[in-house]
Amino acid sequence: MARRKKADANLRKFKKGNIWITLVCFIIATFLTIVFVSLFISAFLSYVADSKMTGEYNAVAQMANTYEKAQKAGLDEPGLLVENEYRDFFVKDANGNIVYQQGENTCSDKNGRLSLSDFSRGVRVYLDKESDSFVFEKGDEEGELEIDPEKLLKWMLEKNASYTKQAGQKENTNEVALALPFWFCVEINDGQEQFFAKAYFKANIRDSIFMILFALAIGFQLFTVFVLVLVNFITTTTSQRKMTHIFFLDPVTKDHNWMHFLVRGEFFLRHGKSRKSNYAILDLVFVKYRNFCVCHSVEEGEELLRKVNKLVSGKLNKKEICAHYASANFALLKQYTTKEELDAWIAKLIEDLESMDPTHRFAFHVGAELLPVTVNEKGKIERRNNLNLEKVYNDACTARSTLEESDDSGYAFFDENLVEEQRWIDTVHAEQQSALDNNEYIIYYQPKYDPRTRELKGAEALIRWNSPKHGMKAPNTIIPIFEKNGFIVNIDHYMISHVARDQKKWLDAGYRCVPVSVNVSRAHFIENDLAEQIRDMVDEAGCPHDLLELEITESAFFDDKKALVTTIRKLQEYGFMVSMDDFGSGYSSLNSLKDMPLNILKLDAGFFSGDLDNERGEIVVSEAIRLAKSLHMETVAEGVELKEQVDFLARQGCDMIQGFYFARPMPPEDYEKKMANGVATQEDVEESAAAGAAQAPVAETPAAEAAEVPAEAAE
Repeated sequence: MARRKKADANLRKFKKGNIWITLVCFIIATFLTIVFVSLFISAFLSYVADSKMTGEYNAVAQMANTYEKAQKAGLDEPGLLVENEYRDFFVKDANGNIVYQQGENTCSDKNGRLSLSDFSRGVRVYLDKESDSFVFEKGDEEGELEIDPEKLLKWMLEKNASYTKQAGQKENTNEVALALPFWFCVEINDGQEQFFAKAYFKANIRDSIFMILFALAIGFQLFTVFVLVLVNFITTTTSQRKMTHIFFLDPVTKDHNWMHFLVRGEFFLRHGKSRKSNYAILDLVFVKYRNFCVCHSVEEGEELLRKVNKLVSGKLNKKEICAHYASANFALLKQYTTKEELDAWIAKLIEDLESMDPTHRFAFHVGAELLPVTVNEKGKIERRNNLNLEKVYNDACTARSTLEESDDSGYAFFDENLVEEQRWIDTVHAEQQSALDNNEYIIYYQPKYDPRTRELKGAEALIRWNSPKHGMKAPNTIIPIFEKNGFIVNIDHYMISHVARDQKKWLDAGYRCVPVSVNVSRAHFIENDLAEQIRDMVDEAGCPHDLLELEITESAFFDDKKALVTTIRKLQEYGFMVSMDDFGSGYSSLNSLKDMPLNILKLDAGFFSGDLDNERGEIVVSEAIRLAKSLHMETVAEGVELKEQVDFLARQGCDMIQGFYFARPMPPEDYEKKMANGVATQEDVEESAAAGAAQAPVAETPAAEAAEVPAEAAE
């Protein structure tokens, strides 16, 4: 889960880091460039306008000063001194009456104070009637005017575009191409009169050309920046798409990988119309794929995986996914309408996969977990917002794992029983050590009797877990788990030590003790000093070695045979008896007998699961007993439940019988009574039968009990 989240985070980081950061940089760079250019043009135009307006105002102020001096000198026509300025002007007295005028008066009543850099208080400006003077706008304060640089630039460009020279006129860049009229007002005679003069904001051809070139230069700069960033954005986007393709590419099949399955699968399941469809998550496994690679080559094996991927993908639509997960595993996302339809589809898929190569017949296992459409109380389809696709796939894998013991094709669906099984496994893992430390594992003993004399000849130690939380647990609920996680080695030590102590205690109490067999896991035989470990544990308890028998399951003989023989001989040298458990359950029983120096042969309970009322069954059992005697081995028959079986085995010379007919596994205190009696009575037989009838409703039938594994799961 943590691995998947980290991969998702890396994918999101990769995608955002390459595209969105570039896009954000592109937007920011463009925005800053536009702002910079706008501010620069605005400042430049403000400077140009201020310079030209200041020059015009100085000229008007000079005219007003000349008029005022002529008036103070007593001239009758003071305005004549300024008429040569060729500028329209007029003078108003304190009452607003015009006392002198030259030229046309086009001054309007609209006015305001305009701020210029050389005049701290600003100057009074009146708009011209014949011009809208749109370059002026109201300022922040009442009665204040400002020049709008943007409108001024637009006006200059439009006027210059419409300006044409007269035919034959010599080009002169200083020739005025456009002029914007307005009026300046200057107070004279201590404010008793006001001098109004017409002024112009003038721009010649050179000014217009400069402004056009300046605007083009800025525009080119903007365009260059835009193109560079855009090219980078497109390049990065293309690169990101290629990298995403690689990120989702499986190196073996050259198609979708596991990360594609997770990302796209969750997208399909959570969004759009797909949430209205039933989906199944499948785990498809190529059985014995590694064997194929060993017999052929890895390259041929990978080519076969590509064929599997192509065949499966060809059966899916656009809203379904096939992805190579690992080794020979494929993850599938499959839509379905009904479970029956899905059953048929999976069966047909397996059939096609099995025969995809005419020279081989393959096997495939499929595990499935269903994701049907769910409806809430209001009848609305619920979204799969909290879906964890990896967890669902693990459930499909759990269902598929139930088929692992079979080499034939098949499929299985996930259900809650598997959930409970996994929870129980987790519970055992979590509590196994504390249970060992607290002596919660208890030992039951199942007597072994001579079928002819009914004399007690031995017993087998069997384990139970008496948990304060979970109650009494049988071996088949815990031993297979211990076998897989390796804790079985600790259980072996525990069993040998406790049996040795019990035997020592009973011996000291005066009981006639008989050998008790304890199973030793095949995992234990990888230790070179196993025989010494067992010897030391038994010696520490003070138990005689001949009162302990060590059982080895037939499956252990498939491991390191040389090391196994060495350990067996050491144990026998130390005085222990060694037996082969479950003889007949494997495929190499006779070969094992040929090589192993064993003391006792235990016939598997499978020989006695039914009746012996057939000639072939009798021949097999009788010959097995005869073979053991020829090899100077004692024989023990496990799982005996019927009197007819006991009588038959007695006639064949079987040494001991272990099964429900005489006695069931029992706690130590009950086993002490059996030792005290020494012989199985008819009352014991009836008691065992009654116990079986009482336990039957609790699901521990005689056959199940007879097949239970003492300290090791059945192989």
